[in-house]
Amino acid sequence: MSDTEHLSVQQATDLVDAAFRAASVPAPVARSVAVALVTAEAEGQVGHGFSRVEDYIAQVRSGKIAANAEVSTHLAGTTSLLVDAGHGFAYPALDRAIEEGGHLALKHGCATMGIYRSHHCGALSIQVERLARKGLVAIMVANAPASMAPWGGNEPIFGTNPIAFAAPRGETDPLVIDLSLSKVARGKIMNARKSGKPIPEGWALDRNGQPTTDPVAALEGTMVPIGEAKGTALALMVEILSTVMVGAARSTEASSFFSADGPPPAVGQFLIAMKPMDQSGFEGRLQQMLEEIAAMEGARVPGTRRIATRKMAEKGGLDVPLHYIQAIRAIIADGT
Repeated sequence: MSDTEHLSVQQATDLVDAAFRAASVPAPVARSVAVALVTAEAEGQVGHGFSRVEDYIAQVRSGKIAANAEVSTHLAGTTSLLVDAGHGFAYPALDRAIEEGGHLALKHGCATMGIYRSHHCGALSIQVERLARKGLVAIMVANAPASMAPWGGNEPIFGTNPIAFAAPRGETDPLVIDLSLSKVARGKIMNARKSGKPIPEGWALDRNGQPTTDPVAALEGTMVPIGEAKGTALALMVEILSTVMVGAARSTEASSFFSADGPPPAVGQFLIAMKPMDQSGFEGRLQQMLEEIAAMEGARVPGTRRIATRKMAEKGGLDVPLHYIQAIRAIIADGT
């Protein structure tokens, strides 16, 4: 018997959508969340996909996520948009930020968007790509509950604090770069724990600061940063932009994205959208640079694997672990 079930992207999105609606999440919010999770799964970012559904719904039921939250926005300056997620899901708040902030950037040349009282925002690549498809260069950062110590320290201060970048390429898919400042996103470790699989050595340390391949010990310990001290310096920059700048909870103040216990995490996200200054030459010069990289033996343009994986899923569907499908169908059955 197979341990996966094959679904088209549309079937997968409808299934996840139905699970959230069965948990009394309003239909527009359920769709926003479902699209984000399934798109992440289709891109191969499984730590931000189906593995999150049960956790999210448990938090809706406990009240940690306010499913009925009203997203509100106001200008903090001519081109600075502040978005209050209301302790709800991050995705509807990101929808508003990208819609309104993208308009500001196209009108004025640049816009910043800060989101506070937010939650786990999944794969940042999805969000910056949306801005790039509007013709904008985009940068996004986000914080997460503390799981990474400053270099030389042993107490977690920062989350995995990802950074993403996207640039438009005309009719071609945008250039998209998405990276966690830990060696891997913490969601990959949670996915390994749920799947009963070990993790590679070098991803995380246990609570005693020793390397571990046990995902349970890893979740109780700390994540290993990329680039040693440089990685944690970047994590500090992200922390300042996504929390201090917008009034969101710092990583040390944020509750778990995985547990239904405790108060809302109230984390933050920060985006910058910019219209290329060299309107006539931007896309051509960018394309030339990327072609030089692609032509080099052994090199590849960042993000190409993600786009190829998503297109394969859109064409041929997804093989989703059966235990996630069964759990989702049980949620739907409980709500009918």
